[in-house]
Amino acid sequence: MRKKFWRQEEGNALLLMAVAFFSLLVMAGFVIDGGMIYMTKSRLQKAANAAVLSGAQELTTSEAAVQAVVHDILVRHEEEKNLKQIDIVLEQKVAVDLERAVPLAFGKLLGMETVRVTAHAAAGLRVMGRAKGAAPLGIDESIPLEFYKEYQLKVDSSGVEYGNFGVLALGDPGAQTYEENLRYGYQEEIRVGDILETQTGNIAGKTRSVIQEKINECPDSPDNIYKRDCPRILLIPVYRPYEHTVNQLKKVEVTGFAYFYITAPMNPKDTTITGMFIKRTGTGLEERNSVNRGAFSIRLIE
Repeated sequence: MRKKFWRQEEGNALLLMAVAFFSLLVMAGFVIDGGMIYMTKSRLQKAANAAVLSGAQELTTSEAAVQAVVHDILVRHEEEKNLKQIDIVLEQKVAVDLERAVPLAFGKLLGMETVRVTAHAAAGLRVMGRAKGAAPLGIDESIPLEFYKEYQLKVDSSGVEYGNFGVLALGDPGAQTYEENLRYGYQEEIRVGDILETQTGNIAGKTRSVIQEKINECPDSPDNIYKRDCPRILLIPVYRPYEHTVNQLKKVEVTGFAYFYITAPMNPKDTTITGMFIKRTGTGLEERNSVNRGAFSIRLIE
């Protein structure tokens, strides 16, 4: 009787061990398959985010340009074959949807061969309200801007009611600082609401030399005004007058930003920079109450 009892106990133990082993195997399978799903989802999302953030840089140009960048980024991430949809609204947003079938290792035990993993990302444009790299030039917000029309930015005080027109003293009023800021861009952040001093003194000569340098570095004609690394493109603050004396504008308040494309060199006697305002995205950030003058920042929106 005792032997029979122990045989039953041994049988039950073996059965329990088999059930436990199978349970552990199933759990391990779920962990492995779950890990594969998680890694695939993470990789898809990373590719989708990169694609829309890069593609959004071209939202001020054309749909074809946006699509080209999105496809290029997905090719680099080896995810182009998994693209399901691109949604583009120029000057607003670009969105992509990716989908990939992930083969399961242990899910097959439950009759599941694959799981479809998806990723969605969208990036939109926001009016730029703070940024680094601005040129020490500005434009009064009261001046109507027509994009891609030629304008002349004055860099001396002749014929201007309040003295120097749109020339800003960023960081320091010295002519040397002005020249460096025009050449390399002001390295500190400027944001909407900041009060900036205007530049005084004769800086037309320094302006001519730097403008010529920028044209030499980017010899393409305005046929390609959207070249991303072209030094001809200047980020300039938009302002409203803040303080002035009888014959000179002393301080201005920043209300936004604009992009100015230099179209021609300055002649030896020129006191104006010739160019046009363009719509463009940059590395700045949005800020409340910024006026829209065609300078945009980019961020993920969904």
